[in-house]
Amino acid sequence: MRLTEITYGTAKAVEGYGPGFFRVAGHVLRGACLVTPWDAGPWGGYDDTDTPLSLEGKIDVLFVGTGASVAHVPASFRRTLEDKGIGVEAMASPTACRTYNVLLGEGRRVAVALLPVE
Repeated sequence: MRLTEITYGTAKAVEGYGPGFFRVAGHVLRGACLVTPWDAGPWGGYDDTDTPLSLEGKIDVLFVGTGASVAHVPASFRRTLEDKGIGVEAMASPTACRTYNVLLGEGRRVAVALLPVE
């Protein structure tokens, strides 16, 4: 089997995570965060729809990492984003990190909102 190293160019990939933190493009972010191909920073959780809504027209899908295990995203959060044309896919945070990185490597228009794994 031949393995090929994935390069992300200037895009921000999730490099790792641990209890209460995520490592993105060489920087450690504590708590909930939002990662896009061009930026990474804090996210206010499900009550914060303004931050992901600022991505309208820039991404097609927002992966939501719900922590250590998969959980439902509040209906109002999902509806607010989907009404603006942003798809929402919920999964456990480790899975969301991997999925985001794979699709980022393919050049897809994606972002990931992550709740920490405790």
